[in-house]
Amino acid sequence: MKFLKVLGIGLLILAGLGALAWVNRATVLSLIAQSRLPHIAPNREVTWEQGPADRPPTRSRPNVIFILVDDMGFNDLTLNGGVAAGAVPTPNMDSLGRDGVVFDNGYAGNATCAPSRASLMTGRYATRVGFEFTPAPVAFERMVGTSAEPGVTVRPKFFKERVKDVPPMESMAVPASEITIAKLLQGQGYHTLHFGKWHLGANPGSRPEDRGFDESLGFMSGASLFLPVRDKTVVNSKQPWDPIDKFLWPNLPYMVQYNGSEMFAPKGYMTDYLTDQAVSAIRANRNRPFFMYFAPNAIHTPLQATREDYDALPQIKDHRLRVYGAMVRNLDRNVGRILATLREEGLEKDTLIVFTSDNGGAGYIGLDDINKPYRGWKSTFFEGGIHTPFFMKWPGELPAGTRYPNPVGHVDIFSTIAAAAGAALPKDRIIDGVDLAPYVNGKIKGRPHQTLFWRSGQYKAVRDGDWKLQSNEARSKVWLHNLATDPTEKVDLAAKEPERVKAMLALLARQDTQSAKPLWPSLLQGPVFIDHPSGRPQKAGEEYILWDN
Repeated sequence: MKFLKVLGIGLLILAGLGALAWVNRATVLSLIAQSRLPHIAPNREVTWEQGPADRPPTRSRPNVIFILVDDMGFNDLTLNGGVAAGAVPTPNMDSLGRDGVVFDNGYAGNATCAPSRASLMTGRYATRVGFEFTPAPVAFERMVGTSAEPGVTVRPKFFKERVKDVPPMESMAVPASEITIAKLLQGQGYHTLHFGKWHLGANPGSRPEDRGFDESLGFMSGASLFLPVRDKTVVNSKQPWDPIDKFLWPNLPYMVQYNGSEMFAPKGYMTDYLTDQAVSAIRANRNRPFFMYFAPNAIHTPLQATREDYDALPQIKDHRLRVYGAMVRNLDRNVGRILATLREEGLEKDTLIVFTSDNGGAGYIGLDDINKPYRGWKSTFFEGGIHTPFFMKWPGELPAGTRYPNPVGHVDIFSTIAAAAGAALPKDRIIDGVDLAPYVNGKIKGRPHQTLFWRSGQYKAVRDGDWKLQSNEARSKVWLHNLATDPTEKVDLAAKEPERVKAMLALLARQDTQSAKPLWPSLLQGPVFIDHPSGRPQKAGEEYILWDN
């Protein structure tokens, strides 16, 4: 991570050059980054620890595979409509819902990746432990917080006075006192495996191999290249208006680590490579219970597709949408490879599979319909930012073809997996999630949750029953929607329901008393427009939120 520190110094200089055109910023940034990127060793073989040679006569506990995809829009699956009006079939991901349980009101732990991942790993609201903001280098925060698209009506803010209180990115981590689902399952005799993105701490002590995973192959930061930018088999799409995109392209390495090894190059397209290794690990562990956390960076930016997947979608004329669709196509094929391996090894009936996305699709990629029919994007608490695909499949234990209507959250995955594995929940802390299996099976009636909460600094939300309130304190603005009658949040009832607004603000205030002080302060506050993606002209009077990170 030393290269991030050095890069940050260069970008401090860069950020002061306010009169530079964006293209000049990107050029200088690229030169700095290319000279400071870490050494990446050539690809090396990974040998997965082999389980027993013989299968036990009976299995008392299921294997668990938790598939967490990155920035998937609700409409990216053909089960929900599909990319480019269904031009990109997703039969394998769809099958998890068709053959399992679709949670129609499944919610992410947060509207951005790392706090969601903290909730998923611990079964607790990330704000309980202060992991409130997504870890990012100061240089990134400065760039996003001081740069704006041409012709904007609302500019972002960068809080330079807070920089002194921000630790290095690699030390931004879930506290060591937290118990991950991997650690809990280790105690039940599971062999635990992590693939792909982590983003919950990069220093020794906070890495996956230190937090309950026997074996980890992936990268610690929030994003990675899928292939080298100039690889002959890659098709790239760059968004010229987006400061996030401008930061990622020159700064991201193409690399992975195995249990803290030196950084080395993957072999081929990142999602393909991670799946190759996951398939090998399933075969190595077929005769003992295992927990696999498969967390590819697809379909997070940078937008990079294989030429093969891109060429398979000639009917999509827009280049950016075609690259995005090709990434979805690739992801679906790789999920299918994992499912096929379970069938080939005779493990399908003995495996609980959980599938969801860390948050909704990102507006900054400039595509209109990825969260359809919902309003909003990643970073917002409108449904488009937090209402995610959410499936569970467990043959014989969860009824196939079921649609469960009541609201559930990422916090529930911890408790559901723990119960399936026969692990007792920790007694010394509040666990916010519940085991969803008895609710789906009808053994417990009613809602798993009366309330669900979200917070990112001064921007907060609560769903109480069928009512949802968002509070954007920086704008002195609240929105109130009845999701039973208005699931796409078109009619704001805040002015008509002052008493309900007051009561729901009180719920947020009460939840704040149970939250810890953020482990590090937010450095930026930026606008996210609700009804159109980035790269489009902003107009006065359009709805937006101010997001802290």
